[in-house]
Amino acid sequence: MIINPELSVVVCVLNEEESIDLFLDTLTPILEKSVSSYEILFVNDGSTDKTFEILHQKALNPNSHIRLINLSRNFGKDVALTAGLDNVKGQAVIPMDVDLQDPPELISEMVEKWRQGANSVVTVRSDRRDDNFVKRKTAMAFYRLIGRISKVDIPQNAGDFRLIDQKVLDVVRKMPEKARFMKGLFAFPGFKTEYVYFHRPQRAAGETKWNYWKLWNFALDGILGFSTAPLRIWSYLGAGVAVIAFLYMAFTIFKTLVLGVEVPGYASLISLILFFSAINLIGIGILGEYIGRIFEEVKSRPLYVIEGIYDSHDQQAEASDKCA
Repeated sequence: MIINPELSVVVCVLNEEESIDLFLDTLTPILEKSVSSYEILFVNDGSTDKTFEILHQKALNPNSHIRLINLSRNFGKDVALTAGLDNVKGQAVIPMDVDLQDPPELISEMVEKWRQGANSVVTVRSDRRDDNFVKRKTAMAFYRLIGRISKVDIPQNAGDFRLIDQKVLDVVRKMPEKARFMKGLFAFPGFKTEYVYFHRPQRAAGETKWNYWKLWNFALDGILGFSTAPLRIWSYLGAGVAVIAFLYMAFTIFKTLVLGVEVPGYASLISLILFFSAINLIGIGILGEYIGRIFEEVKSRPLYVIEGIYDSHDQQAEASDKCA
């Protein structure tokens, strides 16, 4: 195992026993041609199939470039990726998926741009024609929204598949938040950034672990983690509703003084009560999302727990907590 390889590839896996061999057969020849030395760091995020056994056997091979971090349970992809980034040894790092939707063929171009001086090389999807209509439109709406409300320039249609050098990695490691919106964390440091455009293929094997509920929570983490605009917007909305209510109150008083007292209508009264109750509940919900994130941060629990780290020297690191 090379101590300081030129490139580290970080791969987070959850129940991907069907994809591992195909992934390595595709990736390894490309790495051999693209860089002088490399490591492939797998992070097993609580798999319940044979993923750990397969990777453990490969990591212990004396000629292997594979290292394995085994988390004690499932912590989620972004936290697993953080565990990988905290333990890489390479001069540059590429996070990527095992399903080959991140084309390994792009690595040569990414490495070349890095050698020419780029601190970060971001891969961007040139189109989303393989996505269904709903996913395509919601993704477009999300990137437009976060692009407008966030102070960090987060590239549209860019995933975690990118190359970052040690400058960017050092900054990312210093960001300790529990809600890990990695696209934003990668974009935050800035530095010189280049782009590579590609068409994302379908999964080569296995099934996706992302459903619409997880994508919705992912979007919330991005919006709430990189902008206070929802709070500000709600302040403006509250002020607008207050102005409307004041004008309506003035109109009611004027109407009463001029025309006399009328018997109030039940339907209009109930409508107003329900409307303003809904407004209050939505506002409380937005406040609750931010307060919940504050609650998670102040507890200072470990971001992840490592069961062991395995490599070709048959060394297992002691199980340890990693705080961020």
